[in-house]
Parts: sequence; structure tokens; C-alpha cells
Amino acid sequence: MIDDGQRGQRRIDVDEALPSVEIPRRILNDLYAHAIETLPDECCGLIVGTDEDRFQRLVRCRNEMTMHHRQDPVEFPRDGSEAFYMNSLDYMMVQEEAEARGARVTAVYHSHVGVGAYLSGMDLAYAESASFPFPDADHIVVAVFDRKVDSVAFFRQDGEGQSFLGRTVVSSES
Repeated sequence: MIDDGQRGQRRIDVDEALPSVEIPRRILNDLYAHAIETLPDECCGLIVGTDEDRFQRLVRCRNEMTMHHRQDPVEFPRDGSEAFYMNSLDYMMVQEEAEARGARVTAVYHSHVGVGAYLSGMDLAYAESASFPFPDADHIVVAVFDRKVDSVAFFRQDGEGQSFLGRTVVSSES
């Protein structure tokens, strides 16, 4: 964990010593396309699956950060190019649908525009908040530079109440 330069907040980077996480190529391709299509804003969304098959489906959500920033720039000092605010109706519908099918939200994803794939202080504050709707979910961050995906990272908590650990991602055929 290091200071991420954003008001002295902490940040979690990938630990190259940890084993990589395999994510199906189709999920990564959808995530990368979403990240490029939403530029200059960050994308955000959810991955639905089960404990046995964590990466069944990617579901895009709307990033409402720019709208919130325009309505209240004091409360929301960043716009959608620097942060995300997932539409609550989007994620509630995904959660209900997943539960009806015996699945759940296994990961939350978003992009970083013009900076690396790490879990920022803001990302951590959101993930660790008591109001976070998916406390058991992993986090995936994709970095986009010059309209191209540069890197992707996977973050999972190291036990309940513990810090997140960052891992590299490799694609799989499944």
C-alpha cells in the first residue's frame, strides 16, 4: 500500500510475486471494449457468477459521476474522467437478476483513464464503505492510455476485514 498522490490517500498496486488470476477472454474483451467506448470517462460495471464459476457474465453499468459533479462540484469534485459513480438502479437490477438465477455479483470493474491499473484511495474508500453493496466482490481495474488498454489488475481482500491484494490478470479460453 502506498500514497496514490490523491490527497494523501493510500493505493494498492499489483504484487508481481502473487499468482495471476485467470479471467475468460470473452469477459476481458467485453471489459476492454467498454473501457474504450466510454472515453474520456471511466467505465464501470459488474461481473456475475458463482463460487465455482466467478466470471460468467459482464454487465455494463452507467457512470453517473459527471452528472453528480455538475450538480454539486463541492461534494463531487471529480468528474467521470477521474472517478466513477455506478448508477444504483443498474446495480440493483443486476443483483436481483443474479440472485434469481442462483448467482451473485462476484466482481466490480472500472477503468482508469491515463493512469495505471491500481486500486486508488477513492476505490478503496468505496470498497470498504459500510454502504458498499457487494462486500464480498473482487475488483478489476483496467488502465487506458491513448484509446488503448494498457493493463488490467485484479484485487481481492485477504480475508474479512483485511486489506486488498493486487494480482496480474491472464486471459483464459473458458
